Amino acid sequence: MKKITKTAIVLLLNLLLITGCGSSTFTEEKTEESESPKNLITVGFSQLGAESDWRNTNTLSMQSSFTEENGFNLIYKNGQQKQANQITAIRTFIQQGVDYIVLAPVMESGWDTVLEEARDAEIPVILVDRRVDVADKSLYSCWVGSDFELEGRKMAAWIKAYTEKKGVAPEDVHVVNLQGTLGSTAQIGRTRALANAARENGWDLLAEVSADFTETKGREVMSGLLKRFDNINVVYCENDNEAIGAIEAIESAGRHVGTNISYGDIMVVSFDGVNEESMEFCKEGKISCIAECNPHHGPRVQALIESLESGETPEKFNYVDEKLFSSVKAIPSVTVDGVEYDVEEP
Repeated sequence: MKKITKTAIVLLLNLLLITGCGSSTFTEEKTEESESPKNLITVGFSQLGAESDWRNTNTLSMQSSFTEENGFNLIYKNGQQKQANQITAIRTFIQQGVDYIVLAPVMESGWDTVLEEARDAEIPVILVDRRVDVADKSLYSCWVGSDFELEGRKMAAWIKAYTEKKGVAPEDVHVVNLQGTLGSTAQIGRTRALANAARENGWDLLAEVSADFTETKGREVMSGLLKRFDNINVVYCENDNEAIGAIEAIESAGRHVGTNISYGDIMVVSFDGVNEESMEFCKEGKISCIAECNPHHGPRVQALIESLESGETPEKFNYVDEKLFSSVKAIPSVTVDGVEYDVEEP
């Protein structure tokens, strides 16, 4: 009996030893893989959040580009719309010793200190989509994204061309602006473009209210504006998600969305061209015009990193080409600063 017990104890100890070694080896391998796979360029990507379809598409583009197959190890952090979270993420990237930091900032100001820390650690920073307002431009290597003010100017040119074509007097154009997240580069550029156009053309700019680039807020803000003003005939939404929410609010209030603003329609225009529902609305005429904002920055950022790896100095600002979409055939193109931009069918 004692012999059997002794044998059982030995077998049990061996089993525990084998199991323990297996667990330890697995943990070490997982830690090594997650920290820094060999021969890969490690990129820390701080995305500002997931507030819109544009943002989600942008994130997917980055994740699809920075794969092991392409020679990269991507560490992704979602900032959840909070600058403090992004600053923490950047400091974590610095501690981890990443090769590059890619930042899509939630707002423009407040980045000087943490970017100085990245520079002191000799980690190049590439900005995507939105910019940062820093005194020393050498704190980041380069930026890739859209010319948001040009997007707004193209949209304003389309509104002007359409209203003139239909014989609508400038003083009879009553516009509300559903702004994006206040302080973001997209909001600043698109808001400035509309404000300037309203002043130059004599439009009645009734209100500017932030809808945070979200469908829920767009619906809420538009509902409130309809109660404040009974003469709104143009809604300038700074992204498609806001436009979808605004359309729901307009229709719930018993108003009609369309281009016939001389006879009671409310015309909705927007930006992005990523959301499938918004493009369908554009085909139907519920959204009269969409200014494209291209979210596919992953391959462009990858090319910039590869350029830096080769010892080259890329352009500081790298703009993407973008289109206008509309099912209104009366306006085939618009001209801004002597450049003609075609208006394509959605």
